[in-house]
Amino acid sequence: MKKLLSVLLAMTMALSFAACSGSAANSSAAAPANSTAGKAAGGDSGDMTVVGFSQVGAESDWRTANTASMKETFTEANGYKLIFDDAQQKQENQITAIRNFIQQEVDYIVLAPVTETGWDTVLKEAKDAGIPVIIVDRMIDVSDDSLFTCWVGSDFRKEGDTAVKWMQDNLKDKKELHIVHLQGTIGSSAQIGRTEGLEAGVKANPGWKLVAQQTGEFTQAKGQEVMESLLKQNDKIDVVYCENDNMAFGAIDAIEAAGKKAGKGGDITVISFDSTKAGLEATLKGKINYNVECNPLHGPRVESIIKELKAGKTPQKLAYVDETAFDANTITQAVIDARAY
Repeated sequence: MKKLLSVLLAMTMALSFAACSGSAANSSAAAPANSTAGKAAGGDSGDMTVVGFSQVGAESDWRTANTASMKETFTEANGYKLIFDDAQQKQENQITAIRNFIQQEVDYIVLAPVTETGWDTVLKEAKDAGIPVIIVDRMIDVSDDSLFTCWVGSDFRKEGDTAVKWMQDNLKDKKELHIVHLQGTIGSSAQIGRTEGLEAGVKANPGWKLVAQQTGEFTQAKGQEVMESLLKQNDKIDVVYCENDNMAFGAIDAIEAAGKKAGKGGDITVISFDSTKAGLEATLKGKINYNVECNPLHGPRVESIIKELKAGKTPQKLAYVDETAFDANTITQAVIDARAY
């Protein structure tokens, strides 16, 4: 009997050991050594495409719509993990964000740059890491174009030229035009292109006088502050050329507070850019005379570029967005109702 019990005990222990060994083997197989540890800082992405997006900030309605477009496109449901960073208008924050994206081993970096210059070093780091960089909205000025994969955005000089052409056609009865220019963030592509357009127009039209040129930083508050000051300094202002809708809103508030009428049939003609829904509503009301479109819905455009890259294709280096413009004399409510931003 003792011998029988000893045999049974030995068999039980052997079976238990085999079961434990089998469980350990299965556990090792379930956690392979080549897991996505390199992306741990960005979370477990699994099979999702990881996109790091450095946004300028949230200075305007246009920027808010641009951010929303990116977030609505790069969702987990669509197979993406989006790592979003708000730079709060500081280039140094964007450089830090890009370096963090590199450390997290994202699949793609998307950059909406604060200014055009100062990107060579950090983009060289991204290139060395083998991460494609897609630039959106504002352009960058680098020593080597291979530092970024491609760019998608607006032709800002063309936007400026479009506004100038409208002024030439619609304000030609005035022998002299006294123009106040509210610029955006100095050094940004939108500011550079729209400024070049106006300055070329002033040069080509002898009766046009640029009485003031000052940045409103693309914000409504700063636009109003600057316009209030310029109204006190200048007795004669015929046109205010605002490089985005938010500055136009601020300028209009300042004009009305000064007892003048802005816009259609008013004392001061208002030119604006972006054509956000709020901007077009102001155009429909006649407070903005002419509003040149700058489309912010870049999310689907960037995704299309990523799909091309995944397929081994070479996307277009520079992709300009088709845009239009809106006149207070012809705009309709239907246009505004159809607006996605």
